[in-house]
Amino acid sequence: MSDTRGLSAGTKGCTPSFTCCSVRIDAHTLESAVDALLTRPDPREGRSVHLCNAYTLSLARRDLELRRRLNQGSLNLPDGMPLIWVGRRLGLDYLEGRVYGPDLMIAAMDRGREIGLRHYLHGSTDAVLMELEAELLRRLPGVHIVGRDAPPFREPTADEQSALEQRLVNLGPDIVWVGLGTPKQDAFVHHFRHRVPSTFVGVGAAFDFISGAKRQAPVWMQKRGLEWAYRLAREPRRLGRRYLIGNARFVTGIVCERPKVEVP
Repeated sequence: MSDTRGLSAGTKGCTPSFTCCSVRIDAHTLESAVDALLTRPDPREGRSVHLCNAYTLSLARRDLELRRRLNQGSLNLPDGMPLIWVGRRLGLDYLEGRVYGPDLMIAAMDRGREIGLRHYLHGSTDAVLMELEAELLRRLPGVHIVGRDAPPFREPTADEQSALEQRLVNLGPDIVWVGLGTPKQDAFVHHFRHRVPSTFVGVGAAFDFISGAKRQAPVWMQKRGLEWAYRLAREPRRLGRRYLIGNARFVTGIVCERPKVEVP
């Protein structure tokens, strides 16, 4: 892969991508990912943005519908150090850190203040959303949050989906931040991108981390790809199967389906 060595995000106006476990990963840095979120090619069309990590891809190996949704996404960002390592092995040397959900959300909201970007929060619980909005307003005075809602812990009815769709159309957020967890948030952003002209970004546990509802792994663990171990130690019952089996499936996927780079 010597022809890709030294490429940077935005080369010739485009960003390289690579396939991992048969899923396209757009090789963005945090900075270029924020650029992409703040740039709307066609404001009349919705966009779906998926944050992908080893667990996401382990699920996509077995779930063909999830894989299809990911590969049809407007952006698939590398939210996991293993994906950064894969990209670097393929010659994408500029990839140094992952596009981490909480960091992406804060950075996009920060820069979006300059242009009056409008945000909507969907996911988690009412209590977490209240703390999240308060924390965002504290960190980022002037950030424009036009609405929030905590969906029920079940599949929404057709009427509930229609009501949310109409609410979003009326409020007109530029970005809808979705904290439902994989794969539920991936289905959500895929569904709504075709119905509402906003950018839908699935950010997993970012709501919990930014609000303080859950503690983040130490930075040194995050940089070494060990966040999963920290979270597993804190929530072994809930996350045991996800990480122990999911990580094994991810490694198997890399071995069986050799990652490939695509240069625009």
